[in-house]
Amino acid sequence: MRKTQITIDVELDENHVPENITWNAQDGGIEKEETKATMISVWDDKAMEALRIDLWTKEMPVDQMKMFIHQILISLGSTYQRATGEEDVAQWMEEIAEEFAVKSAIK
Repeated sequence: MRKTQITIDVELDENHVPENITWNAQDGGIEKEETKATMISVWDDKAMEALRIDLWTKEMPVDQMKMFIHQILISLGSTYQRATGEEDVAQWMEEIAEEFAVKSAIK
């Protein structure tokens, strides 16, 4: 069995607020790539719930956070369609993403 790693390094200020976030992905050739935000979700099949880590730096602009959330919503619809084959629900999720874009004033 082959293994690979994706790691995220977070530098915190004295109040434990992220100041710098970098990530590494061996197979992608990514090393110490800076980012201003990350959202990670994992499925706990024992508790039957999603566990999340949402981090962003003090330097993450609100307008970029809105775009980040919008793109995540779009990708959730795509992932849902690939995982379930339910195109109608995936389309509905895309419509929700577009409504978000309008309400958040990014479109």
